[in-house]
Amino acid sequence: MKKRTVSIVAKIITALAVLGLSLILNGCEAQLHLDGVEAELHKSVRRTDQFLALATNGTVVTAVGSAGLILSSPLGASSEDALQWTRTELAGQPNFIDIDSCPDNSLVALAVERQIWISTNDGQDWTKSDLPTQEDMLSIACTPGGDYWVVGSFSTMLHSSDKGASWEESSLGDDAILTRVQFFDAQNGLIAGEFGLIAKSEDGGQNWQSSNNIPDEFYPSGSYFADPQHGWVVGLDGAILYTGDGGDSWEKQDTPTNFPLYGLHAKGGRLFVFGDHGTVLELDGQHWVAVDTPALPAYLSDGEILFDDLLLVTGGRGTLFTVDIKQSLSADRESR
Repeated sequence: MKKRTVSIVAKIITALAVLGLSLILNGCEAQLHLDGVEAELHKSVRRTDQFLALATNGTVVTAVGSAGLILSSPLGASSEDALQWTRTELAGQPNFIDIDSCPDNSLVALAVERQIWISTNDGQDWTKSDLPTQEDMLSIACTPGGDYWVVGSFSTMLHSSDKGASWEESSLGDDAILTRVQFFDAQNGLIAGEFGLIAKSEDGGQNWQSSNNIPDEFYPSGSYFADPQHGWVVGLDGAILYTGDGGDSWEKQDTPTNFPLYGLHAKGGRLFVFGDHGTVLELDGQHWVAVDTPALPAYLSDGEILFDDLLLVTGGRGTLFTVDIKQSLSADRESR
Protein backbone atom coordinates (compact mmCIF):
# COMPACT_ATOMS: atom_id res chain seq x y z
CA MET A 1 0.00 0.00 0.00
CA LYS A 2 2.80 2.42 0.83
CA LYS A 3 4.05 2.65 -2.72
CA ARG A 4 0.75 3.75 -4.18
CA THR A 5 2.02 7.15 -2.94
CA VAL A 6 1.77 10.57 -4.41
CA SER A 7 3.65 9.70 -7.52
CA ILE A 8 -0.06 9.95 -8.38
CA VAL A 9 0.43 13.72 -8.25
CA ALA A 10 3.30 13.56 -10.72
CA LYS A 11 1.13 11.47 -13.03
CA ILE A 12 -1.70 13.98 -12.75
CA ILE A 13 0.62 16.85 -13.61
CA THR A 14 2.05 14.96 -16.56
CA ALA A 15 -1.40 13.96 -17.78
CA LEU A 16 -2.65 17.53 -17.59
CA ALA A 17 0.38 18.76 -19.49
CA VAL A 18 -0.06 16.14 -22.20
CA LEU A 19 -3.78 16.89 -22.44
CA GLY A 20 -3.17 20.60 -22.81
CA LEU A 21 -0.52 20.04 -25.48
CA SER A 22 -2.65 17.56 -27.43
CA LEU A 23 -5.59 19.98 -27.51
CA ILE A 24 -3.31 22.60 -28.99
CA LEU A 25 -1.75 20.30 -31.56
CA ASN A 26 -5.07 18.85 -32.70
CA GLY A 27 -5.94 22.18 -34.23
CA CYS A 28 -2.65 22.35 -36.15
CA GLU A 29 -2.56 19.08 -38.07
CA ALA A 30 -2.84 20.58 -41.54
CA GLN A 31 0.18 22.88 -41.41
CA LEU A 32 3.04 23.61 -39.04
CA HIS A 33 3.55 27.35 -38.49
CA LEU A 34 7.01 27.76 -37.06
CA ASP A 35 6.60 31.51 -36.81
CA GLY A 36 3.72 30.93 -34.40
CA VAL A 37 5.84 28.54 -32.32
CA GLU A 38 8.63 31.10 -32.14
CA ALA A 39 6.23 33.81 -31.06
CA GLU A 40 4.77 31.53 -28.36
CA LEU A 41 8.25 30.82 -26.95
CA HIS A 42 8.84 34.54 -26.43
CA LYS A 43 5.72 34.98 -24.31
CA SER A 44 6.02 35.11 -20.52
CA VAL A 45 2.85 32.99 -20.24
CA ARG A 46 2.31 30.15 -22.73
CA ARG A 47 -0.64 27.94 -23.59
CA THR A 48 1.32 24.81 -22.61
CA ASP A 49 2.04 26.08 -19.08
CA GLN A 50 0.52 24.14 -16.18
CA PHE A 51 0.30 26.29 -13.05
CA LEU A 52 -0.34 24.68 -9.66
CA ALA A 53 0.02 27.36 -6.98
CA LEU A 54 0.30 31.08 -6.20
CA ALA A 55 1.75 33.12 -3.36
CA THR A 56 2.49 36.76 -2.61
CA ASN A 57 4.80 38.33 -0.05
CA GLY A 58 3.28 41.76 -0.48
CA THR A 59 6.00 42.91 -2.86
CA VAL A 60 5.69 40.36 -5.66
CA VAL A 61 3.20 37.68 -6.66
CA THR A 62 4.63 34.35 -7.82
CA ALA A 63 3.07 31.46 -9.72
CA VAL A 64 4.72 28.03 -9.93
CA GLY A 65 4.04 25.03 -12.14
CA SER A 66 5.43 22.05 -13.97
CA ALA A 67 8.78 21.81 -15.81
CA GLY A 68 10.58 24.27 -13.49
CA LEU A 69 8.23 27.13 -14.31
CA ILE A 70 8.18 30.22 -12.09
CA LEU A 71 6.46 33.49 -12.95
CA SER A 72 6.88 36.61 -10.82
CA SER A 73 5.43 40.08 -11.06
CA PRO A 74 5.89 43.15 -8.87
CA LEU A 75 2.74 44.41 -7.17
CA GLY A 76 1.81 47.98 -7.94
CA ALA A 77 0.18 50.47 -5.63
CA SER A 78 -3.34 49.46 -6.69
CA SER A 79 -5.29 47.16 -8.98
CA GLU A 80 -4.95 49.77 -11.70
CA ASP A 81 -1.28 48.84 -12.10
CA ALA A 82 -0.88 45.99 -14.59
CA LEU A 83 1.06 42.89 -13.59
CA GLN A 84 4.39 42.55 -15.41
CA TRP A 85 5.41 38.89 -15.50
CA THR A 86 9.00 37.65 -15.59
CA ARG A 87 9.43 34.03 -16.64
CA THR A 88 12.03 31.70 -15.09
CA GLU A 89 12.59 28.04 -15.97
CA LEU A 90 14.81 26.41 -13.35
CA ALA A 91 17.51 23.87 -14.18
CA GLY A 92 16.39 20.28 -13.82
CA GLN A 93 12.76 21.28 -14.53
CA PRO A 94 11.32 20.52 -11.07
CA ASN A 95 7.54 20.06 -11.06
CA PHE A 96 6.23 22.53 -8.50
CA ILE A 97 3.00 21.76 -6.66
CA ASP A 98 2.91 24.30 -3.81
CA ILE A 99 4.40 27.61 -2.68
CA ASP A 100 4.19 29.77 0.44
CA SER A 101 5.55 33.09 1.68
CA CYS A 102 7.37 33.52 5.00
CA PRO A 103 7.32 36.31 7.60
CA ASP A 104 10.72 37.54 6.35
CA ASN A 105 9.20 37.91 2.83
CA SER A 106 11.13 34.93 1.47
CA LEU A 107 9.33 32.41 -0.75
CA VAL A 108 9.53 28.63 -0.48
CA ALA A 109 8.23 26.28 -3.20
CA LEU A 110 7.72 22.51 -3.08
CA ALA A 111 8.51 20.22 -6.03
CA VAL A 112 7.37 16.66 -6.74
CA GLU A 113 11.02 15.64 -6.95
CA ARG A 114 11.29 15.88 -3.13
CA GLN A 115 12.85 19.32 -3.26
CA ILE A 116 12.13 22.75 -1.88
CA TRP A 117 13.32 25.89 -3.65
CA ILE A 118 13.88 29.09 -1.67
CA SER A 119 14.03 32.70 -2.86
CA THR A 120 15.15 35.51 -0.57
CA ASN A 121 15.04 38.27 -3.22
CA ASP A 122 11.42 38.37 -4.38
CA GLY A 123 11.64 35.44 -6.76
CA GLN A 124 14.65 36.62 -8.74
CA ASP A 125 16.93 33.75 -7.65
CA TRP A 126 16.16 30.31 -6.24
CA THR A 127 18.21 27.85 -4.17
CA LYS A 128 17.42 24.14 -4.06
CA SER A 129 17.30 21.99 -0.93
CA ASP A 130 16.66 18.23 -1.17
CA LEU A 131 14.16 16.68 1.23
CA PRO A 132 15.53 13.70 3.22
CA THR A 133 12.64 11.31 2.57
CA GLN A 134 11.55 8.61 0.16
CA GLU A 135 7.92 9.65 0.53
CA ASP A 136 6.14 11.93 -1.92
CA MET A 137 5.28 15.33 -0.49
CA LEU A 138 2.25 17.47 -1.38
CA SER A 139 1.99 20.58 0.77
CA ILE A 140 4.35 23.12 2.31
CA ALA A 141 3.73 25.82 4.91
CA CYS A 142 5.95 28.52 6.37
CA THR A 143 4.81 29.17 9.93
CA PRO A 144 4.47 32.61 11.56
CA GLY A 145 7.79 31.81 13.25
CA GLY A 146 9.50 31.05 9.93
CA ASP A 147 9.67 27.25 10.29
CA TYR A 148 9.01 25.00 7.29
CA TRP A 149 6.51 22.12 7.41
CA VAL A 150 6.09 19.68 4.52
CA VAL A 151 3.58 16.80 4.45
CA GLY A 152 2.82 13.92 2.12
CA SER A 153 2.42 10.17 1.72
CA PHE A 154 2.33 7.61 4.55
CA SER A 155 1.24 10.53 6.79
CA THR A 156 4.83 11.83 6.68
CA MET A 157 5.73 15.22 8.13
CA LEU A 158 9.02 17.08 7.68
CA HIS A 159 9.94 20.04 9.88
CA SER A 160 12.83 22.48 9.53
CA SER A 161 13.61 25.34 11.92
CA ASP A 162 16.69 26.50 9.99
CA LYS A 163 15.41 27.31 6.49
CA GLY A 164 15.83 23.78 5.17
CA ALA A 165 19.43 23.23 6.33
CA SER A 166 18.27 20.30 8.47
CA TRP A 167 15.05 18.36 8.85
CA GLU A 168 13.17 16.28 11.40
CA GLU A 169 10.92 13.55 9.98
CA SER A 170 7.88 12.15 11.77
CA SER A 171 4.66 10.36 10.87
CA LEU A 172 1.14 10.01 12.17
CA GLY A 173 1.59 6.28 11.59
CA ASP A 174 -1.25 5.99 9.07
CA ASP A 175 -0.96 4.82 5.47
CA ALA A 176 -2.64 8.02 4.34
CA ILE A 177 -1.71 10.87 2.02
CA LEU A 178 -1.56 14.24 3.80
CA THR A 179 -2.80 16.88 1.38
CA ARG A 180 -2.56 20.13 3.34
CA VAL A 181 -0.67 21.63 6.29
CA GLN A 182 -1.53 25.00 7.83
CA PHE A 183 -0.33 26.93 10.89
CA PHE A 184 -2.42 29.67 12.51
CA ASP A 185 0.31 30.87 14.88
CA ALA A 186 3.55 29.54 16.36
CA GLN A 187 1.73 26.85 18.37
CA ASN A 188 -1.46 25.87 16.56
CA GLY A 189 -1.36 23.87 13.34
CA LEU A 190 -3.67 21.60 11.36
CA ILE A 191 -3.22 18.84 8.79
CA ALA A 192 -5.83 17.35 6.44
CA GLY A 193 -5.45 14.13 4.51
CA GLU A 194 -6.75 11.00 2.85
CA PHE A 195 -9.58 8.95 4.41
CA GLY A 196 -10.96 12.14 6.00
CA LEU A 197 -7.97 12.51 8.31
CA ILE A 198 -7.73 15.69 10.40
CA ALA A 199 -4.89 16.19 12.91
CA LYS A 200 -4.15 19.21 15.12
CA SER A 201 -1.19 20.44 17.12
CA GLU A 202 -1.21 22.93 19.99
CA ASP A 203 2.52 22.84 20.75
CA GLY A 204 4.21 23.95 17.55
CA GLY A 205 4.02 20.53 15.91
CA GLN A 206 5.78 18.54 18.63
CA ASN A 207 2.62 16.46 19.07
CA TRP A 208 -0.35 15.87 16.82
CA GLN A 209 -3.80 14.63 17.85
CA SER A 210 -6.32 13.24 15.39
CA SER A 211 -9.87 14.54 15.61
CA ASN A 212 -12.96 12.85 14.21
CA ASN A 213 -12.45 11.94 10.57
CA ILE A 214 -14.40 13.70 7.85
CA PRO A 215 -17.39 11.44 7.02
CA ASP A 216 -17.27 8.80 4.26
CA GLU A 217 -13.45 8.83 4.13
CA PHE A 218 -13.65 12.13 2.25
CA TYR A 219 -10.50 12.95 0.26
CA PRO A 220 -9.74 16.67 0.73
CA SER A 221 -7.99 17.88 -2.40
CA GLY A 222 -7.94 21.27 -0.70
CA SER A 223 -8.66 22.69 2.75
CA TYR A 224 -8.69 26.02 4.57
CA PHE A 225 -9.26 26.80 8.23
CA ALA A 226 -9.93 30.39 9.30
CA ASP A 227 -8.95 29.35 12.84
CA PRO A 228 -8.62 26.02 14.67
CA GLN A 229 -12.42 25.69 14.88
CA HIS A 230 -13.82 26.91 11.55
CA GLY A 231 -12.75 25.26 8.33
CA TRP A 232 -13.70 23.97 4.88
CA VAL A 233 -12.55 21.02 2.75
CA VAL A 234 -13.20 20.52 -0.98
CA GLY A 235 -13.11 17.52 -3.28
CA LEU A 236 -14.75 15.68 -6.17
CA ASP A 237 -18.26 16.33 -7.54
CA GLY A 238 -18.26 19.93 -6.36
CA ALA A 239 -18.26 18.83 -2.72
CA ILE A 240 -17.56 21.39 0.03
CA LEU A 241 -17.82 20.45 3.71
CA TYR A 242 -17.72 22.86 6.65
CA THR A 243 -16.88 22.42 10.33
CA GLY A 244 -17.47 24.92 13.11
CA ASP A 245 -16.10 22.78 15.93
CA GLY A 246 -12.57 21.92 14.86
CA GLY A 247 -13.54 18.86 12.83
CA ASP A 248 -15.69 17.07 15.40
CA SER A 249 -18.64 17.39 13.02
CA TRP A 250 -19.05 18.34 9.36
CA GLU A 251 -21.90 19.57 7.19
CA LYS A 252 -22.10 19.58 3.41
CA GLN A 253 -22.73 22.96 1.83
CA ASP A 254 -24.64 23.51 -1.40
CA THR A 255 -22.59 24.39 -4.45
CA PRO A 256 -23.63 25.30 -8.01
CA THR A 257 -21.25 22.80 -9.64
CA ASN A 258 -20.47 19.10 -9.92
CA PHE A 259 -16.93 19.68 -11.17
CA PRO A 260 -13.95 18.65 -9.01
CA LEU A 261 -12.65 21.38 -6.70
CA TYR A 262 -8.95 21.74 -5.90
CA GLY A 263 -7.96 24.81 -3.89
CA LEU A 264 -9.15 27.58 -1.58
CA HIS A 265 -8.00 31.10 -0.83
CA ALA A 266 -9.19 33.52 1.84
CA LYS A 267 -8.41 37.12 2.69
CA GLY A 268 -10.25 40.01 4.28
CA GLY A 269 -13.25 37.89 5.21
CA ARG A 270 -13.75 36.55 1.68
CA LEU A 271 -13.30 32.89 0.72
CA PHE A 272 -12.90 31.52 -2.81
CA VAL A 273 -12.71 27.98 -4.22
CA PHE A 274 -11.14 26.95 -7.54
CA GLY A 275 -11.88 23.89 -9.65
CA ASP A 276 -12.18 22.15 -12.98
CA HIS A 277 -13.64 23.70 -16.15
CA GLY A 278 -12.71 27.21 -15.05
CA THR A 279 -14.78 27.06 -11.86
CA VAL A 280 -14.48 29.84 -9.28
CA LEU A 281 -16.88 29.95 -6.32
CA GLU A 282 -17.25 32.43 -3.47
CA LEU A 283 -18.87 31.89 -0.09
CA ASP A 284 -21.89 34.15 0.44
CA GLY A 285 -23.14 33.55 3.96
CA GLN A 286 -23.88 29.82 4.02
CA HIS A 287 -24.14 29.53 0.23
CA TRP A 288 -21.58 29.19 -2.54
CA VAL A 289 -22.09 31.26 -5.68
CA ALA A 290 -20.32 31.11 -9.02
CA VAL A 291 -17.99 33.99 -9.85
CA ASP A 292 -18.26 35.31 -13.40
CA THR A 293 -15.04 34.22 -15.12
CA PRO A 294 -13.98 33.50 -18.72
CA ALA A 295 -15.27 30.20 -20.12
CA LEU A 296 -12.15 28.03 -20.01
CA PRO A 297 -11.64 24.30 -20.75
CA ALA A 298 -9.00 24.17 -18.02
CA TYR A 299 -8.61 23.36 -14.35
CA LEU A 300 -8.09 26.22 -11.91
CA SER A 301 -5.79 25.38 -9.02
CA ASP A 302 -5.23 28.49 -6.93
CA GLY A 303 -5.86 32.20 -6.48
CA GLU A 304 -4.68 35.27 -4.59
CA ILE A 305 -6.59 38.39 -3.60
CA LEU A 306 -4.08 41.08 -4.54
CA PHE A 307 -6.19 44.09 -3.65
CA ASP A 308 -9.69 44.50 -2.23
CA ASP A 309 -11.15 44.42 -5.74
CA LEU A 310 -8.80 42.09 -7.63
CA LEU A 311 -8.53 38.29 -7.58
CA LEU A 312 -5.70 36.60 -9.49
CA VAL A 313 -6.53 33.06 -10.65
CA THR A 314 -4.27 30.41 -12.16
CA GLY A 315 -4.41 26.85 -13.50
CA GLY A 316 -3.85 24.69 -16.57
CA ARG A 317 -3.28 25.60 -20.22
CA GLY A 318 -1.47 28.82 -19.35
CA THR A 319 -4.41 30.14 -17.33
CA LEU A 320 -3.51 33.31 -15.46
CA PHE A 321 -6.14 36.03 -15.26
CA THR A 322 -7.60 38.60 -12.87
CA VAL A 323 -11.22 39.06 -11.82
CA ASP A 324 -12.81 42.27 -10.55
CA ILE A 325 -14.42 41.06 -7.32
CA LYS A 326 -15.42 44.40 -5.86
CA GLN A 327 -19.08 43.98 -6.79
CA SER A 328 -19.27 40.22 -7.42
CA LEU A 329 -21.45 39.30 -4.45
CA SER A 330 -23.74 42.32 -4.63
CA ALA A 331 -24.32 41.65 -8.34
CA ASP A 332 -25.17 38.03 -7.60
CA ARG A 333 -27.66 38.99 -4.92
CA GLU A 334 -29.42 41.37 -7.32
CA SER A 335 -29.78 38.57 -9.89
CA ARG A 336 -31.44 36.15 -7.44
